[in-house]
Amino acid sequence: MKLSELKAGDRAEITAVDAEPVVRRRLMDMGLVRGTELEVLRFAPLGDPIEISCKGLLLTMRRNEAEGIMVNKLEPAEIRQAPALGLRKRHRFGKRS
Repeated sequence: MKLSELKAGDRAEITAVDAEPVVRRRLMDMGLVRGTELEVLRFAPLGDPIEISCKGLLLTMRRNEAEGIMVNKLEPAEIRQAPALGLRKRHRFGKRS
C-alpha cells in the first residue's frame, strides 16, 4: 500500500522508499526509512500536500512523493509506543540578571 492511499488518522510502518535518487535521499535524511512508524495527520483541501507525524517531527510532502513510500497499515493493537523522552535541561549563556 502507498502512503498516499492512507486516510487522516491512519498509522503505518514504512516498508520501502521508491523514488528518484535525490528525493529518496532527502526522505531518508528526514527519517523516513524502513521500519519507521508514522501517522497521517491531514490532507490539504485539494488532497495535496499531505502532513504526517514521524519520530516527533511534522513533515509535509507532495502527493507524488508519498506515492513512492510503501507502507503497511497498522491496526491499533500493533502500534508500538515510543520511549518517553525526559525533560532536557536548558543551558543559558551569558550573565544571569
